[in-house]
Amino acid sequence: MVYHQEAIVRCLRSLPEVVSRKKQDEPSTGTLARVLGLMDLSLLGVGSTLGVGVYVLAGAVAKTDAGPAVTLSFMVAAFASALAGICYAEFAARVPKAGSAYVYSYVTVGELAAFVIGWNLILEYVIGTASVAKAFSNYLDVMMDYRMNNTLSGLLPLHYDFLAPYPDFLSLGIVLVLTGLLAYGVKESAWMNNLFTGLNLLTVIIVIVAGLFNMDVANWKIPKDQIPKDKNAGEGGFMPFGISGVMSGAAKCFFGFIGFDCVATTGEEAKNPQRHIPLAIVISLLVIFLCYFGISTVITMMVPYYLQNEDAPLVVAFRQVGFDTVGTIVSFGAVFALCTSLLGAVFPLPRILWAMSADGLLPKFLSYVSDYTQTPIVATVLSGIFAGVMSAIFKLDQLIDMMSIGTLLAYTIVSLCVLLLRYRDPKPALYEPKTIIKEKATFGQSLGLVVNYNRLSTPDKGTTQIAEVSTLLFCVMTFITTLWLAIFEDTIGNDSWSIYVFYLLLSLTCLPVIVMSLQPQHLPNLFFKVPLIPFLPCISIFINVYLMMKLDVHTWIRFSIWIILGGLIYIFYSIPHSVEGKRLKGSKEERNINMH
Repeated sequence: MVYHQEAIVRCLRSLPEVVSRKKQDEPSTGTLARVLGLMDLSLLGVGSTLGVGVYVLAGAVAKTDAGPAVTLSFMVAAFASALAGICYAEFAARVPKAGSAYVYSYVTVGELAAFVIGWNLILEYVIGTASVAKAFSNYLDVMMDYRMNNTLSGLLPLHYDFLAPYPDFLSLGIVLVLTGLLAYGVKESAWMNNLFTGLNLLTVIIVIVAGLFNMDVANWKIPKDQIPKDKNAGEGGFMPFGISGVMSGAAKCFFGFIGFDCVATTGEEAKNPQRHIPLAIVISLLVIFLCYFGISTVITMMVPYYLQNEDAPLVVAFRQVGFDTVGTIVSFGAVFALCTSLLGAVFPLPRILWAMSADGLLPKFLSYVSDYTQTPIVATVLSGIFAGVMSAIFKLDQLIDMMSIGTLLAYTIVSLCVLLLRYRDPKPALYEPKTIIKEKATFGQSLGLVVNYNRLSTPDKGTTQIAEVSTLLFCVMTFITTLWLAIFEDTIGNDSWSIYVFYLLLSLTCLPVIVMSLQPQHLPNLFFKVPLIPFLPCISIFINVYLMMKLDVHTWIRFSIWIILGGLIYIFYSIPHSVEGKRLKGSKEERNINMH
């Protein structure tokens, strides 16, 4: 009994060290094939992001949220995505390894944060793959006049509310085929992605060019008295639902940019990761924004926003103006878009599993790389089967928000890591701290250290400590402020007290950012660095947390269940098998032997 109590005490004492231990930034092992160039990476980012959303999102948001101002919604969403994108770009230049935000957070924040992010990304990519496969299957079923639905619903009905009406073998088959393609070789799958993405972009160009001949500027300024009374069309004009409608639309449009982060998972397969991955992220986001902006402009000028079709707006719009041929082309373009979306969703998942398994946080067999294909074949096959089965038997409409919360949390952690790294002491063991706050320091001395009165140009232990405390306070105030906004945002402007409370919370949130901006930064020699530190990462964190707060309670409950399951795996498997933990334990034992 005493022995067990002592073991528990030792475990609790070592817990902070365990969860904060960081992965050593070691050279690449070279087990994966480096075959992806800048064009491959850019098209991977475009293909995984510019999927079915380009054919649905613009019309749906215009009709229900923003009207013609959907163009502004895409601009806001593009800005929010760009903030996350440039943070990803710096980390891709710093840590050119497979694993994306998982590896970035492991190197900078610690093992527990890395596991949470990696576990979250697994959920995001599984749901993303399954939902796209389901959409692909449903789209093909519509083209076949619902023959699959009618046949399988009668032969193999599933009489459960939480399951699909029938087993969708087509979606399962689609996932397995693309899984086999990825398992065969990344070069071959990249070639297929390039082909489908090229056809998708060609379709978008055709839509924009054809739409130019049918545009009517009057559809951007329809007065309210000319809107049919049976339509819920707001106040008319360019911004019929006001600024709130534009921002609500931006929240939806933001998820149209989800997917570019899969480029950051290719650190072990890119030919020149430090240079090509940052460039590919920037290029893909720019191309995606131009496509969304062009599509939303054309479609809202072709057809009044209140007449948009929410399920297939482009096809219906061209049929309404008599361009049936272009509508047919759009139908086939949607097929290519779904293919690229599916490939982009399937591609990152095995790489996350491979990275976590190689670090000992998940079972070792997931890190097996085939000598023939040079791909993580076990992780690829198992993740494909898992996602395929989910797409076949589950209704995924209730789980879509789970993908959003996982992505937003990953973006938040990456932005946080940028802050922590930029203010971290680059050589903590070589000299004594000059600015660390002592217990007996006067108020004036402490204030001078906080505002960097001596104008130090290089971070040391003291300035690092000040920056980390400021970052923590900023995160706490961001959580409080965004939670208050999500609850009381409708009352802002109606009551004077709500405005004062908002200004107070916003001021307290900005204060730690100002303190951070006064601290010296470590500026490594990288191909790409995030500008305007700490402001851009802090804005990114604030926007991401705010969007997370806008998700419903059920999403947070399901997300909490998934996190609890991951926590059990981390406690009972990851901590004992962690490669980094074994390395640190070996170092301690070696030091003890040398001391004796």
